[in-house]
Amino acid sequence: MNSKKPTDKRRIYGEHLTSVEIFREFILPEIKKDIYKYRWVDLFCGEGNLVLPILELIPEKERIEFFKKHIFLFDIQQEMIDKAIINACKYGIPKEIAYNNIIQQDTIKHYPEIILKDNLPVYHITNPPYLYIGYIVKHQETQQYLEYFQGNNKGYQDLYQLALINDLRSHINKMIYIIPTNFLFGCSISNKIRDDLLTYYNIQKSVIFEKKIFEFTGVNVGIFFFERKETPAKGIIKFEGIKINQDIHTKAYTLRPHNHYRAGNEFEEFVQKYKAHKPLKVSFYLTMEDVKNHKGNITIEVIDANVITGKGYQKTAITVNDELYNKIKSNILFIRTIDTGEMNGRTGLYTIKEIFNVDGIIISKAKYRTHPIPIFFEPQINQETQILLKNYFNLMLEYFRQLTDSEFMTTYKYSDSKYTRKYLGLTQAKSLIETFPILTLSTSDVNKLKDFVENKEINKVISFVKEHNTA
Repeated sequence: MNSKKPTDKRRIYGEHLTSVEIFREFILPEIKKDIYKYRWVDLFCGEGNLVLPILELIPEKERIEFFKKHIFLFDIQQEMIDKAIINACKYGIPKEIAYNNIIQQDTIKHYPEIILKDNLPVYHITNPPYLYIGYIVKHQETQQYLEYFQGNNKGYQDLYQLALINDLRSHINKMIYIIPTNFLFGCSISNKIRDDLLTYYNIQKSVIFEKKIFEFTGVNVGIFFFERKETPAKGIIKFEGIKINQDIHTKAYTLRPHNHYRAGNEFEEFVQKYKAHKPLKVSFYLTMEDVKNHKGNITIEVIDANVITGKGYQKTAITVNDELYNKIKSNILFIRTIDTGEMNGRTGLYTIKEIFNVDGIIISKAKYRTHPIPIFFEPQINQETQILLKNYFNLMLEYFRQLTDSEFMTTYKYSDSKYTRKYLGLTQAKSLIETFPILTLSTSDVNKLKDFVENKEINKVISFVKEHNTA
């Protein structure tokens, strides 16, 4: 008897079952005119929800013969195979016939060559397992999968990437994959799979979900429609995507090989190309260890970001020496890395005094990315300049959020807010601060930049930065 809980099994197999409704709404309209042209395959079929509903389009008297010739399903778990067979029977397929074409097999380790031995081309529609190699390494129950990432598969970062590369090696011409959107937007986690796969395949279209569609995971997913190129080539890939969050809208994507075909890359390209000649150096966090290393008798009021009461973060008084007191008092900004969901609480720079009515923010325990995080500058800049930086940073951040639909940021949490809540990494925040060219500007240039920022003339701000930060 299998004693594992459903949640345990989902972690072990990386499974997130797809609803029939997702298939009917987003996939079936794209393939229904071609159902007799292909052998429909799902190598990670679960209950069969991504292929079996095709049978609804087939007259009942023809379904058995169609099933024999056109549908092949596989899954590593016998339990899923049994459920898929039951579902096939609901469409009128006899159990013994369903059993022949719905097969238990580890298709990542052993690609089923049987699907290739027919005159009909394969069309692979699947929701493969998602298991990041970093998770696999850390958990004993999943370490069996480490062998998958050896040899030719070395360097890939997730089970879904191995599924994609297996299809590439098997010369599958058409695929529809439901996979994490880090395939499109991720950096190091996805650079290799995009470089390898998109040399051979175009993306015809995508459906990006910024809302929860699987019950047991908050992973952002998309439906990607792949078609093999006539000849391998590293070139620009353009396609239209549908994005679904609070609204449904379309977006044109352009993927370029020089940045590993990553989408939403306008922010990274800007901060890399237009870093100031003499950038501000920044550091983050004020810890209890810092306080202990700067003992003194000067009292200063702070909030403790690790302690939340009914009224918000707990206020506390610390005693420090002159050096740390001056450092805290001189640096008035903090970064909110997480959108609150309110329009006036979006990610950005804020003044500590205005938001919390204290002089500083301390971390008494562990550092978390959800904390309000104080920022310290080197060389020290005066408070007026920090306010200019705050306004510059927030204006630029909103510009890139609008330009990319916030795709350079990480979706933080699904909610009913008016926008999709996002997370801005400290590395990203630091890189945007480093475009602020304050240390090399004349007084007149500072005043010019201040006018542009205060009047929210973003195009003039962008031009100003490009002019002053170009070699």
